[in-house]
Amino acid sequence: MNAENRPILEVKGLKTHFHTKRGVSRAVDGIDFTLRKGETLGIVGESGCGKSMTSLSILRLIPSPPGKIAGGQILFKGKDLVSLSEDEMRKIRGNEISMIFQEPMTSLNPVIPVGEQIAEALRLHQKMSKKEARDKAVEMLKLVGIPSPEKRAKQEPFQLSGGMRQRVMIAMALACTPEVLIADEPTTALDVTIQAQILELIKDLQTKLGMGVIMITHDLGVVAETCDTVAVMYAGNIVEHAPTNKIFSDPRHPYTQGLIASLPKIHEDQDELKTIEGSVPSPYNMPLGCRFASRCPFKQPICHERQPELAAQPDGVKVRCWMYTSQWTEFQQQEAVK
Repeated sequence: MNAENRPILEVKGLKTHFHTKRGVSRAVDGIDFTLRKGETLGIVGESGCGKSMTSLSILRLIPSPPGKIAGGQILFKGKDLVSLSEDEMRKIRGNEISMIFQEPMTSLNPVIPVGEQIAEALRLHQKMSKKEARDKAVEMLKLVGIPSPEKRAKQEPFQLSGGMRQRVMIAMALACTPEVLIADEPTTALDVTIQAQILELIKDLQTKLGMGVIMITHDLGVVAETCDTVAVMYAGNIVEHAPTNKIFSDPRHPYTQGLIASLPKIHEDQDELKTIEGSVPSPYNMPLGCRFASRCPFKQPICHERQPELAAQPDGVKVRCWMYTSQWTEFQQQEAVK
């Protein structure tokens, strides 16, 4: 895809914390990434790593209290969304930045026809008349491949299949032709055939509209199919950020290597899939050093003492790991002497 040089979205040092009776949960703890027009960025990682909370932070939809954006900037076309009032955010949310939520049945109003739900956003943001908004809603349902769109527009969500409801969510997200689309697990719980259709639909509409897309998923197959670049998240941090082909051909961070190794190999006989030993640290009690150290096969004492920075390598890949720093050889030599 041809992406413009100037980022349309820049996230700098974003921190989203939750203040609870148990303590402070650092759900997102200082992440940086950029998104350009026409580009698809994948954010991957296991459940609880901060992927969805990152997307909700961008749209300022963090449940508050107990949640709060504790630091950083979210620059959309140079404007910091963190500093905007709620009224100013409403003009951007669903209009210039839209989101496909993970579960359509909990995101759609169960008692309002889907056409009316799409039309509502158009009346709010595009100042259309009721008839113009209804006509546009039917057009959007047709665009996302729903048969008999005039009929379907009058139906309520429970009357539609899971694949159709997901297409309705996409139609709603794209109705106002946003410049950034956030897709949070857009194909979860859909069968493989419908999943492929939804991903193809998003790619086609992205090409037509020139959107920047953030694809949030735990499915590396979806990443390989749709994304230009990938940010791998672990325990609230980005641990690797690279072009998609580099993530699969030359994963650097031990966690990324573990994710790639756990994929089933079509051309190999496997009695069992590989796993990453151990468990994710509690967001209420993050370790002092590298957050992956307790599960890492390459760990050294320094890994438990200090957290590495997300540092760029000569080829532009960014990795948060002591192994890719100048100090690593010194650490190994010191350990050999001991």
